[in-house]
Amino acid sequence: MAIPDTRPVRAFLEERHVTIASEVGALAREIASRPEPQDDDAARIEARALLAQIGAAGWFDPIRRQDWRGCCLAREALAAASPLADAIFALQGLGTLPILLSENGPVRDRWVDAAIAGRAMAAFAMTEPEAGSDVAAIGTTARREGDSYVLNGTKTYISNAGIADFYTVFASTDPTAGGKGISCFVVPADTAGLRFVRPQILSAPHPLGEIAFEICRVPAANRLGEEGRGYALGLRTLDRMRATVGAAACGMAARALAEACDHARVRRQFGKPLAEFQLVQEKLARMATDLTAARLLVYRAAWAADNGASRVTLEAAMAKAFATEAAQRIVDDAVQVLGGAGVMASHPVDRLYRAVRALRIYEGTTEIQHLVIAGQLMQDTGA
Repeated sequence: MAIPDTRPVRAFLEERHVTIASEVGALAREIASRPEPQDDDAARIEARALLAQIGAAGWFDPIRRQDWRGCCLAREALAAASPLADAIFALQGLGTLPILLSENGPVRDRWVDAAIAGRAMAAFAMTEPEAGSDVAAIGTTARREGDSYVLNGTKTYISNAGIADFYTVFASTDPTAGGKGISCFVVPADTAGLRFVRPQILSAPHPLGEIAFEICRVPAANRLGEEGRGYALGLRTLDRMRATVGAAACGMAARALAEACDHARVRRQFGKPLAEFQLVQEKLARMATDLTAARLLVYRAAWAADNGASRVTLEAAMAKAFATEAAQRIVDDAVQVLGGAGVMASHPVDRLYRAVRALRIYEGTTEIQHLVIAGQLMQDTGA
């Protein structure tokens, strides 16, 4: 089974996307042959290696072009091969897109080319101990002092913490204004006052951690956009990237489905292959149907973004909510079809089982997506 398979979503793709799918699929197969890191230290080393490999192959370029269908195809292929490789792609997008959207020329010149080439690793520093889904509750402050801002605060659950070359950071420049007082800054990793506090260990290999800003002085020229517009910039970034999370979920689900089908064909019980048992067939049919529905929602959202929609809030929320929840079900069903083999740490489906769960949380939980969808429906119906 080729991942990504363009046939079910061909109506949303151009001919060049079929070529993209084939080429990024070839890279993903190379990445799939790499051994999985066994601990956090190894994951941090492997993350840098994957960054260089993906960058050298040119597969961060859809981020620069803001080709969202291209980004979805890349994430679908990478997630099927290596959830860690997909995470590296996601963070290059999250950390770099605010720079592209803000049109800050000097910051763009300093970081974007290096990030797209895989020479500089990005991080997106928004989440805090008391600010997760409630982004407006950010407590990190940025106080203006002449030509600089002084940052103080803590960020947690930050992917690439401790190994990133630059952090796209959200901080409050006016704590009395809530979301309208948040600004966005690019902070190089070697800035005095920026400290890697500790790693935070996930069940799946993934460099995650906590960082702190302690009288961290950042040039005002590193601010992205106008003061107080960081919250809007962050939401716009997430609005564009959210459908690609659904694409990653589809990649993991497609790999799990392929592994389940292969196993069902060859594994024999009670004198015949598992694939001949109707209860197994029912699982496989439901998995395939869920996956196709998820992919259609994902590529509809990406198609809308690529065709000039100013916001794809509803489409992206539906895509992420459905695709990530469906992927969780599909991977779980794959484990059930594989039986004991599916819970062996050496099996790809076990790796997917550990990795897929986080997709329902980051970049907006499923519950938040449902609130977004309902809010959009109320606006559209005039309620």
